[in-house]
Amino acid sequence: MNSRVEIDTEQAQTVQAGNEAVLACRQLHKSYHQGGRELSVLQGVDLEVRHGEKLAIVGASGSGKSTLLNLLGGLDTPSAGQVWVAGHNLAGLSVNERGRLRNKQLGFVYQFHHLLSEFTALENVAMPLLIGGHSVAKARSEAKSTLEAVGLGRRFEHKPSQLSGGERQRVAIARALVARPSCVLMDEPTGNLDRATAREIHKLMDRLNRDMGISFVIVTHDPDLAAALDRCLHLIDGALLGNWHQGDHV
Repeated sequence: MNSRVEIDTEQAQTVQAGNEAVLACRQLHKSYHQGGRELSVLQGVDLEVRHGEKLAIVGASGSGKSTLLNLLGGLDTPSAGQVWVAGHNLAGLSVNERGRLRNKQLGFVYQFHHLLSEFTALENVAMPLLIGGHSVAKARSEAKSTLEAVGLGRRFEHKPSQLSGGERQRVAIARALVARPSCVLMDEPTGNLDRATAREIHKLMDRLNRDMGISFVIVTHDPDLAAALDRCLHLIDGALLGNWHQGDHV
């Protein structure tokens, strides 16, 4: 009887931690089967991301950083462990429910902007709101204000081929922000940019974090970017190590 109470208490504390964090995971494992053998990439990763926090995840190539980001974003499923997004346990949601939650609570930015070449900057940024069921007028209005926030108020009707590399990445950031998510996940957002442009993107992310209170989780090889964030965690041998805030329990 006592052991049952202890288990229930522990589970309640874990669920509470997931609910309080913008994004959280507990004992996250991910393995792949290759050539008849099992390859373990993540081994019991624990993490909490708080409101307005800027977090860097660094590690050697092939260490599983992108895998972790995909799991946190609900784009892949873990072999074991749980992920919470805005207090919702992804394991308890259907595919459609996870999609709606991602659309509302998470933004994604990658090293290569992945803009749709046949659409304008405005149309690319409006896309998440249209997918989320907003009217065309609402989506275009929010897309315009978000593009203005990232300094592209005069590039609404430009297609990606008409924009510089830094401008395309700004469009990608605007697309990630347009739904005002709780957290934006970034995979090497400045890895394909020159240093001057990368610095401008750093400043932009810092300003947007202050102005909007959105949390950022950034996978990066850029030491300048990592050093400028609130925390820097290292993914080593499938586990996260690094500068935890005092009082952390993960």
